[in-house]
Amino acid sequence: MYFKNSISKVQIGLILIITTISSCQSQSQKPTSLFNGRDLSGWHVDVPKMDTIPNAKNPFIIRNEMLVSLGTPRGHLITDSIYKNYRLAVEYRFPGEPGNCGVLVHASTPRALYSMFPKSIEVQMQHGDAGDFWVIAEDIEVDNMVERRGPKAEWGGTEGKKRRIVNLTDNSEKPLGEWNEMIIECVRDEIMVWVNGDLVNYGYNATTNHGHIALQAEGSEVEFRKVILTPINELSKKVK
Repeated sequence: MYFKNSISKVQIGLILIITTISSCQSQSQKPTSLFNGRDLSGWHVDVPKMDTIPNAKNPFIIRNEMLVSLGTPRGHLITDSIYKNYRLAVEYRFPGEPGNCGVLVHASTPRALYSMFPKSIEVQMQHGDAGDFWVIAEDIEVDNMVERRGPKAEWGGTEGKKRRIVNLTDNSEKPLGEWNEMIIECVRDEIMVWVNGDLVNYGYNATTNHGHIALQAEGSEVEFRKVILTPINELSKKVK
Protein backbone atom coordinates (compact mmCIF):
# COMPACT_ATOMS: atom_id res chain seq x y z
CA MET A 1 0.00 0.00 0.00
CA TYR A 2 2.85 2.37 0.85
CA PHE A 3 4.50 1.62 -2.51
CA LYS A 4 1.34 2.48 -4.39
CA ASN A 5 0.89 5.71 -2.48
CA SER A 6 4.52 6.67 -3.18
CA ILE A 7 4.04 6.14 -6.90
CA SER A 8 0.89 8.21 -6.73
CA LYS A 9 2.80 11.09 -5.11
CA VAL A 10 5.51 10.90 -7.76
CA GLN A 11 2.90 10.96 -10.49
CA ILE A 12 1.20 13.92 -8.89
CA GLY A 13 4.55 15.69 -8.68
CA LEU A 14 5.25 15.04 -12.36
CA ILE A 15 1.82 16.33 -13.30
CA LEU A 16 2.45 19.50 -11.33
CA ILE A 17 5.85 19.99 -12.99
CA ILE A 18 4.41 19.41 -16.48
CA THR A 19 1.50 21.74 -15.71
CA THR A 20 3.93 24.43 -14.52
CA ILE A 21 6.11 24.08 -17.63
CA SER A 22 3.05 24.19 -19.90
CA SER A 23 1.78 27.26 -18.08
CA CYS A 24 5.15 29.01 -18.47
CA GLN A 25 5.30 28.13 -22.15
CA SER A 26 1.76 29.39 -22.63
CA GLN A 27 2.60 32.65 -20.87
CA SER A 28 5.77 33.08 -22.95
CA GLN A 29 3.70 32.89 -26.13
CA LYS A 30 1.40 35.73 -25.12
CA PRO A 31 1.52 38.95 -27.18
CA THR A 32 3.47 41.77 -25.53
CA SER A 33 3.19 45.45 -26.37
CA LEU A 34 6.65 46.94 -26.84
CA PHE A 35 5.52 50.39 -25.69
CA ASN A 36 3.39 51.30 -22.71
CA GLY A 37 1.61 54.40 -24.03
CA ARG A 38 3.30 56.62 -21.43
CA ASP A 39 7.04 56.76 -22.08
CA LEU A 40 9.91 55.10 -23.94
CA SER A 41 10.67 52.47 -21.31
CA GLY A 42 12.31 49.44 -22.91
CA TRP A 43 13.81 51.49 -25.74
CA HIS A 44 16.89 53.63 -26.28
CA VAL A 45 17.54 56.35 -28.83
CA ASP A 46 20.46 56.47 -31.26
CA VAL A 47 20.38 59.84 -33.02
CA PRO A 48 23.84 61.04 -34.14
CA LYS A 49 22.97 64.75 -33.92
CA MET A 50 22.15 64.33 -30.25
CA ASP A 51 25.83 63.46 -29.68
CA THR A 52 27.07 66.90 -30.64
CA ILE A 53 24.10 69.26 -30.41
CA PRO A 54 23.10 69.55 -26.73
CA ASN A 55 19.62 70.96 -27.42
CA ALA A 56 18.81 68.61 -30.31
CA LYS A 57 15.24 67.37 -29.95
CA ASN A 58 14.56 63.69 -29.42
CA PRO A 59 12.55 62.71 -32.53
CA PHE A 60 10.71 59.93 -30.69
CA ILE A 61 7.86 60.85 -28.38
CA ILE A 62 4.65 59.47 -26.87
CA ARG A 63 1.58 61.48 -27.93
CA ASN A 64 -2.02 60.56 -27.15
CA GLU A 65 -0.82 57.09 -26.13
CA MET A 66 0.81 56.63 -29.54
CA LEU A 67 4.50 56.17 -30.27
CA VAL A 68 5.46 58.92 -32.72
CA SER A 69 8.52 59.35 -34.90
CA LEU A 70 8.78 63.05 -35.72
CA GLY A 71 11.20 62.25 -38.55
CA THR A 72 13.99 64.65 -37.62
CA PRO A 73 16.69 64.68 -36.47
CA ARG A 74 17.28 61.33 -38.15
CA GLY A 75 18.12 58.21 -36.22
CA HIS A 76 16.65 55.15 -34.59
CA LEU A 77 14.62 54.05 -31.60
CA ILE A 78 15.97 50.65 -30.56
CA THR A 79 14.65 48.04 -28.15
CA ASP A 80 16.82 47.34 -25.14
CA SER A 81 16.09 43.64 -25.52
CA ILE A 82 17.21 41.22 -28.22
CA TYR A 83 14.59 39.03 -29.89
CA LYS A 84 14.39 35.98 -32.13
CA ASN A 85 11.56 33.83 -33.50
CA TYR A 86 8.64 36.23 -33.27
CA ARG A 87 5.69 37.86 -34.98
CA LEU A 88 5.72 41.66 -34.86
CA ALA A 89 2.42 43.42 -35.51
CA VAL A 90 2.73 47.13 -36.25
CA GLU A 91 -0.08 49.59 -36.97
CA TYR A 92 1.14 52.88 -38.42
CA ARG A 93 0.17 55.86 -40.53
CA PHE A 94 1.64 59.00 -42.03
CA PRO A 95 -0.63 61.71 -40.58
CA GLY A 96 0.62 64.44 -42.90
CA GLU A 97 2.66 64.18 -46.07
CA PRO A 98 3.60 60.79 -47.53
CA GLY A 99 7.03 59.89 -46.31
CA ASN A 100 9.64 57.39 -45.24
CA CYS A 101 10.21 55.13 -42.26
CA GLY A 102 11.06 51.51 -41.57
CA VAL A 103 11.17 48.66 -39.09
CA LEU A 104 14.63 47.17 -38.63
CA VAL A 105 14.84 43.57 -37.45
CA HIS A 106 17.87 41.67 -36.18
CA ALA A 107 19.63 44.98 -35.47
CA SER A 108 23.08 44.80 -33.89
CA THR A 109 26.16 47.00 -34.46
CA PRO A 110 25.15 50.69 -34.26
CA ARG A 111 25.87 53.08 -37.13
CA ALA A 112 27.21 50.38 -39.43
CA LEU A 113 26.02 52.21 -42.57
CA TYR A 114 26.43 55.91 -43.37
CA SER A 115 27.33 56.41 -39.68
CA MET A 116 23.58 56.18 -39.04
CA PHE A 117 21.95 52.78 -39.67
CA PRO A 118 22.57 49.79 -37.39
CA LYS A 119 23.54 46.46 -38.92
CA SER A 120 20.15 44.89 -39.64
CA ILE A 121 17.53 43.98 -42.22
CA GLU A 122 15.06 46.77 -42.83
CA VAL A 123 11.43 46.20 -43.67
CA GLN A 124 10.54 49.33 -45.59
CA MET A 125 7.55 51.48 -44.64
CA GLN A 126 8.09 54.27 -47.15
CA HIS A 127 4.75 55.27 -48.62
CA GLY A 128 4.26 53.32 -51.85
CA ASP A 129 7.04 50.81 -51.10
CA ALA A 130 5.95 49.15 -47.86
CA GLY A 131 7.41 45.68 -47.55
CA ASP A 132 10.64 46.12 -49.50
CA PHE A 133 13.72 44.67 -47.85
CA TRP A 134 16.82 46.84 -47.45
CA VAL A 135 19.89 44.98 -46.22
CA ILE A 136 22.23 46.88 -43.93
CA ALA A 137 25.59 45.11 -43.52
CA GLU A 138 23.57 41.86 -43.51
CA ASP A 139 21.93 39.89 -46.33
CA ILE A 140 18.89 37.81 -47.23
CA GLU A 141 17.77 35.87 -50.30
CA VAL A 142 14.46 35.94 -52.16
CA ASP A 143 13.08 34.20 -55.22
CA ASN A 144 13.73 35.99 -58.53
CA MET A 145 16.62 37.78 -56.86
CA VAL A 146 18.15 39.37 -59.97
CA GLU A 147 14.79 40.66 -61.16
CA ARG A 148 14.02 42.18 -57.78
CA ARG A 149 17.50 43.39 -56.76
CA GLY A 150 19.49 43.97 -59.93
CA PRO A 151 22.76 42.50 -61.26
CA LYS A 152 24.36 40.10 -58.79
CA ALA A 153 27.76 41.75 -59.14
CA GLU A 154 26.26 44.89 -57.57
CA TRP A 155 24.63 43.26 -54.54
CA GLY A 156 25.91 44.15 -51.09
CA GLY A 157 25.06 45.55 -47.70
CA THR A 158 27.32 48.59 -47.69
CA GLU A 159 27.48 52.04 -49.25
CA GLY A 160 27.02 52.11 -53.02
CA LYS A 161 25.73 48.54 -53.29
CA LYS A 162 22.29 47.37 -54.35
CA ARG A 163 20.72 46.82 -50.95
CA ARG A 164 17.05 47.10 -51.92
CA ILE A 165 14.95 43.99 -52.65
CA VAL A 166 11.62 45.08 -54.14
CA ASN A 167 8.43 43.70 -52.60
CA LEU A 168 5.92 41.41 -54.31
CA THR A 169 2.83 43.62 -54.60
CA ASP A 170 1.49 47.03 -55.54
CA ASN A 171 -1.35 48.91 -53.84
CA SER A 172 -1.25 46.97 -50.57
CA GLU A 173 -1.12 50.18 -48.53
CA LYS A 174 -4.13 52.18 -47.38
CA PRO A 175 -4.69 55.76 -48.62
CA LEU A 176 -2.55 58.39 -46.95
CA GLY A 177 -3.70 59.15 -43.41
CA GLU A 178 -5.36 55.77 -42.84
CA TRP A 179 -3.94 53.10 -40.58
CA ASN A 180 -1.86 50.30 -42.08
CA GLU A 181 -1.10 46.98 -40.44
CA MET A 182 2.29 45.43 -41.08
CA ILE A 183 3.02 41.92 -39.82
CA ILE A 184 6.64 40.77 -39.76
CA GLU A 185 7.46 37.18 -38.88
CA CYS A 186 11.07 36.25 -38.17
CA VAL A 187 11.80 32.56 -37.58
CA ARG A 188 15.35 31.24 -37.75
CA ASP A 189 16.80 32.58 -41.06
CA GLU A 190 13.45 33.42 -42.67
CA ILE A 191 11.42 36.64 -42.73
CA MET A 192 7.86 37.06 -44.02
CA VAL A 193 6.00 40.34 -44.31
CA TRP A 194 2.32 41.15 -44.77
CA VAL A 195 0.80 44.61 -45.32
CA ASN A 196 -2.93 44.88 -44.69
CA GLY A 197 -3.30 41.14 -45.16
CA ASP A 198 -1.28 40.89 -48.40
CA LEU A 199 1.89 38.80 -48.40
CA VAL A 200 4.38 41.37 -49.66
CA ASN A 201 7.78 39.75 -49.07
CA TYR A 202 9.46 36.51 -48.09
CA GLY A 203 13.17 36.03 -47.58
CA TYR A 204 15.35 33.15 -46.46
CA ASN A 205 18.99 32.33 -45.72
CA ALA A 206 19.32 35.57 -43.80
CA THR A 207 22.80 36.14 -42.43
CA THR A 208 21.38 36.79 -38.96
CA ASN A 209 18.48 35.41 -36.96
CA HIS A 210 18.28 37.59 -33.85
CA GLY A 211 18.84 41.11 -32.64
CA HIS A 212 17.18 44.30 -31.51
CA ILE A 213 14.12 45.82 -33.20
CA ALA A 214 14.37 49.44 -34.33
CA LEU A 215 12.05 52.12 -35.67
CA GLN A 216 13.36 54.94 -37.82
CA ALA A 217 13.22 58.68 -37.83
CA GLU A 218 13.81 59.22 -41.53
CA GLY A 219 12.45 62.61 -42.43
CA SER A 220 8.69 62.08 -42.03
CA GLU A 221 6.27 62.04 -39.12
CA VAL A 222 4.84 58.58 -38.46
CA GLU A 223 2.39 57.50 -35.79
CA PHE A 224 2.40 54.01 -34.31
CA ARG A 225 -0.61 52.88 -32.33
CA LYS A 226 0.48 49.26 -31.99
CA VAL A 227 3.85 47.50 -31.78
CA ILE A 228 3.10 44.02 -30.46
CA LEU A 229 5.46 41.08 -30.32
CA THR A 230 4.43 37.44 -30.02
CA PRO A 231 6.97 34.59 -29.76
CA ILE A 232 6.42 31.92 -32.45
CA ASN A 233 8.17 28.76 -33.56
CA GLU A 234 7.00 28.54 -37.17
CA LEU A 235 6.00 30.94 -39.92
CA SER A 236 2.26 31.32 -40.50
CA LYS A 237 2.69 30.31 -44.13
CA LYS A 238 5.52 28.46 -45.82
CA VAL A 239 6.32 29.74 -49.29
CA LYS A 240 9.13 27.33 -50.16
